[in-house]
Amino acid sequence: MLKLFSTAVLNFLIAFGVVAGGALCGGLSSLITQQPPLHTMTELAGKLKIWGLVSALGGTFTVIEAIEMGFLDGHLATVVKQVLLILSAFFGAHVGYMLILYLAGGD
Repeated sequence: MLKLFSTAVLNFLIAFGVVAGGALCGGLSSLITQQPPLHTMTELAGKLKIWGLVSALGGTFTVIEAIEMGFLDGHLATVVKQVLLILSAFFGAHVGYMLILYLAGGD
């Protein structure tokens, strides 16, 4: 159970870091090119949510394969664990997106 929790926290923070870090670095690049940084940051954060999720899971094929094998072999605990890891990564990406929206003064 402790390993599942530590992996969920790791997935959360990886997805959060991809979205928040990517948007902040994109905002810095828009400052250099004299574009509106807040608008660029919010657009990038929205586009990076899916990539934060994918990078946190380490590639989607292994996750889908584990879910498939869990269903086929009757190991529902494996399916539940994988779904929890997907949800933690999604939540991390969404929190990163919401942080960027907050920093940019969005809704």
